[in-house]
Amino acid sequence: MMEFFTALAEQSFLQSAMIAGVLASIACGLIGSYVVVMRISYLAGGIAHSVMGGMGIAYFLGGSPLVGALIAAVVSALIIGLVKLYWQAREDTLIGALWASGMALGIIFISQTPGYQVDLMSYLFGNILLVAEGDLWLMAGMDLIIVGAIALLYRPFQAVAFDPEFARMRGLPVNLLYLLLLCIVALTVVLLIQVVGLILVIALLTLPAAIAGHYVRTLSSLMALATLLGLCFTSAGLAISYGPDLPAGATIILLAAGCFIISSVLSARKKPMKSPDTRT
Repeated sequence: MMEFFTALAEQSFLQSAMIAGVLASIACGLIGSYVVVMRISYLAGGIAHSVMGGMGIAYFLGGSPLVGALIAAVVSALIIGLVKLYWQAREDTLIGALWASGMALGIIFISQTPGYQVDLMSYLFGNILLVAEGDLWLMAGMDLIIVGAIALLYRPFQAVAFDPEFARMRGLPVNLLYLLLLCIVALTVVLLIQVVGLILVIALLTLPAAIAGHYVRTLSSLMALATLLGLCFTSAGLAISYGPDLPAGATIILLAAGCFIISSVLSARKKPMKSPDTRT
């Protein structure tokens, strides 16, 4: 472990990785709380896997893959959100179609990119050690948008997350707020891709908030604790993976998953058991 801290003080790529972990933790703590409370992780999964198409097209056209991912994520979020609101019977089918077609489209365009073949593994499973300075600025910008949106719309978002019917009775534009929230989820997904990749992004988005839900009962406390846990997981996972040269993204997720299992067991043991029904 000391070897990691020594390298962290000297190596700029490790410092960039730590900054990326902090930026990702802020987003996953804030937006992951909404995803867990609203139970829309499958929607976030559909958005996450559809962005591969945007990344592939951006590579083919010579643009930034993150910009392509961002456009694809927002478009997918709007499509999924509209179907969820107005055509719910076909929701699962559409998510599955976007999930598969986005991955396939991205692979095809990347394979046809002339002169340069990207490493698909870095996008599927992430590589936090290769985050460039430009990507850090983009991640910071997305974080500012996410924090700003939540600061301005915290109470309306809270109403939509916990009781959309009551929010509608109060005159809030529930459908518009729901679509906006999904677009913010899309921003968060793109931000987390840099850290853990497309395959593992949903785990980092939901596990810190799910663990925090075992110990707090208010949305603001859930966000704060989930952000802190996300920061611990990304930092500790990076440190643990450094010495044995393990994939950092996978290490982060395994650490978070292990803590979730332990927390679930401890939380279940604290709950009082129901008395057996003695009626005949």
